[in-house]
Amino acid sequence: MSAASDQDQVELMLKKTGCIELHYKVQECIAETGDWRACQDKVKEFRACMQKYVEQQTQKYAHVK
Repeated sequence: MSAASDQDQVELMLKKTGCIELHYKVQECIAETGDWRACQDKVKEFRACMQKYVEQQTQKYAHVK
């Protein structure tokens, strides 16, 4: 699997979560600042979005065993 197809898979997964725009904001911030630590507000927003998605999926499939 190539790096490009790996990236495509990540993007597809992030699109399903509804958090892809926040992911892009984190990437842009890191590219601009060169320091992920300077981007903590964006990282926290992205993390919260992903956590919400996980919780929704957990509830959605809670009855499935």
